[in-house]
Amino acid sequence: MCRNVDIVAILITMFFLPLSLFAGGAAEEAAVLDPPEEFRERFLAGELEWDEVITRAQAEGEVEFYHWGGSEALNNWLEVSARPDIEQYGIRLNANRADTGGVVDIILADDAAGRGLGEGSVDFVWINGENFRTLKDNDLLFGPFADKLPTSRYYFLDPDDPRSTVNLFDFGTPTELMEMPWSSAQYTFRVDTARVPRDEVPKSFAELEEWMRANPGRFAYVAPPQYIGSTFVQTVAYAKNPHGTTYEPFQNDPEEFTPGELAELLDPAFAYLRRIEPFLLGGSGVEDDPGSPLYPSSASSLEGRFAGGEIDFTQEFGVYDVDREIRAGNYPETTENIIFPETGMIANKSFLAIPSNAPNPAAALVAINALSTPESHVSKLVEIGYALGVDAPLLPDELQHRIEEEAPDLRGVTAEELSAAEVPDTNARLVDIIDEVWLEYIAERSTRPFADIVEDAWTAVVDR
Repeated sequence: MCRNVDIVAILITMFFLPLSLFAGGAAEEAAVLDPPEEFRERFLAGELEWDEVITRAQAEGEVEFYHWGGSEALNNWLEVSARPDIEQYGIRLNANRADTGGVVDIILADDAAGRGLGEGSVDFVWINGENFRTLKDNDLLFGPFADKLPTSRYYFLDPDDPRSTVNLFDFGTPTELMEMPWSSAQYTFRVDTARVPRDEVPKSFAELEEWMRANPGRFAYVAPPQYIGSTFVQTVAYAKNPHGTTYEPFQNDPEEFTPGELAELLDPAFAYLRRIEPFLLGGSGVEDDPGSPLYPSSASSLEGRFAGGEIDFTQEFGVYDVDREIRAGNYPETTENIIFPETGMIANKSFLAIPSNAPNPAAALVAINALSTPESHVSKLVEIGYALGVDAPLLPDELQHRIEEEAPDLRGVTAEELSAAEVPDTNARLVDIIDEVWLEYIAERSTRPFADIVEDAWTAVVDR
């Protein structure tokens, strides 16, 4: 009996000994790592070789990536392509699907709890616009890392080069190299040409209004502040700018306007939005009687109504989406992108950013670098139709050739036409004001003077 117990004890010791040695080795390795703050300072100062960053990332062992999870095509690509690209460095990728605003709240909560670099919950996040601005305004970003990654040579990052603007500004907020471009997008209208022939497709908002009056109930747009609906309103504002159909004033911070000046700038757009209400989905179809216009709450709801034949147009970011949705059987074969409005189609980039309280900062840098290679971007384009975040003129010839041969069909438009129609996104703080004005003036149908509504929204944003 005692002998059997001894044998069991020996076996248990033999089983756990290697694990205890491994744990001890890992603890010893972790102990010799520089403190996270010192690592950050040395990396941002350019004092570390990239191999040193990889070594530390392997010691950290994992990386927490938070991303919008609403695209199954993207989710699958992350598992099939991105995961092996990252995990080849000995880093386990934990991909977390989440709403980006909720991720920002996690980062803010970590900071409020006193969790600094090496102690937070989020290593890097797919982000842009207001969410990036929130982290930057709260000093919750790792620092200017983008130009220090090995892959940075494939991106225009020189502030003296106009081609760098889209990489160095995020909804009007200077990125200051605190995020790495990951994908580009352009706001496009799509139409089912079986229902609206190409020669009848509107080219301007004036022509769209005429079409809506002739076809009441066949058009809808998403309710702001959801970004698809918000971009629709911004696009109307660009086109209805009383100083000419130009986007320039909308790049300015709200503090560069008086409330009265901003009300004057926005009034024609909101007058248009009020005027078309009777002819939207759910509207009365009768002049001056809005009825009950229906504003879908999400892009997927709008897409579903389009795919089901309830409306004839839809809008989204993503110029290659039409091809993918047709192949997946979600869109009719007769669906095409259109150049609308001809005065300008908003384009932007989305980015990868590292919070200042990232638990595994070296692993975040290595993972972002892996996702920023030309091969990764071309794979994302060819396989799931996500437009390049990397700058195509800087790519090797063989990858440019692959793009020409294998990229999805743009379905009704050309890359040259899209490029010619491209205009930058609205200043993120101005977006907040536009959304607030829409909620009161359109959604609530307020009878207060428009200038008063704008002034209150301006004050709320400026005084934050």
